[in-house]
Amino acid sequence: MSKWTSANIPDQTGRTIVVTGANSGLGAATARALSGAGARVVLACRNIAKAEQVAAGLPGDTEVRRLDLANLESVRACADSLERVDVLINNAGVMALPLRRTADGFEMQFGTNYLGHFALTNLLLDRITDRVVTVSSNAHRIGKINLDDPNWEQRRYDRWLAYGQAKLADLIFAYELQRRLAGEGSAVVSVAAHPGYAATELMSHTESIQDLFMSLGNRTLAQSAEQGALPSLFAATADIEPGAFYGPDGLFELRGYPKRVSSSAASRDRAVAEALWELSEKLCGLL
Repeated sequence: MSKWTSANIPDQTGRTIVVTGANSGLGAATARALSGAGARVVLACRNIAKAEQVAAGLPGDTEVRRLDLANLESVRACADSLERVDVLINNAGVMALPLRRTADGFEMQFGTNYLGHFALTNLLLDRITDRVVTVSSNAHRIGKINLDDPNWEQRRYDRWLAYGQAKLADLIFAYELQRRLAGEGSAVVSVAAHPGYAATELMSHTESIQDLFMSLGNRTLAQSAEQGALPSLFAATADIEPGAFYGPDGLFELRGYPKRVSSSAASRDRAVAEALWELSEKLCGLL
């Protein structure tokens, strides 16, 4: 059986797909493939200038909307500006940053990668017609949800454990959203994906010596952003299993073509999922 590639994306004419963080890396590759398949792509990005440069090179109908996931006011404004959305791809993220806080006081990785997307999805949910794709990472396996201190205010900060927590939260959110949608009898589905090891700008913002090592890894070990985007594209357009998780089919899921993959036991803890959802509603002011 042949492997699934972007050439297998069904015709997306007439569909509106929102891609967060589409100004570079995986997001830009995702937007490019979807635009080539006929979708109207909304590039929801913090860096408007870079997003407009990407949009100018896309073959189809595009829009650029300002979205700073580290600022809930910006998230609400972006959601308010959107009408019908067929697919939302929660792609944007930051990785292994020094300790920083969002405009609302959240730890930057938890706030940007997870809480911003949690808020955006919930604010848009009444206008989404097909599915929500949330991009996680294999790093979810090192993550642990600390419900008492999710924003690293009481603990000594560890950039990689913070990243793991944020990506675990993304995956828990994707699963819990599917359970809630199914419980309501909604036709909308939630699905998760991860890119494996892909060469993107995400790898160069740790502001430490780690940037050098990851740069070398990007050149020698990583697959391209276009290849890394395939699991997200599959999750967004193919005939998928609601609530499933898709990643590369290669060794250790580092590279390859889309397939359904497993996740950690922590990602499927329903008690934590419910508690995290309730906490997130409070933090995001969605109650």
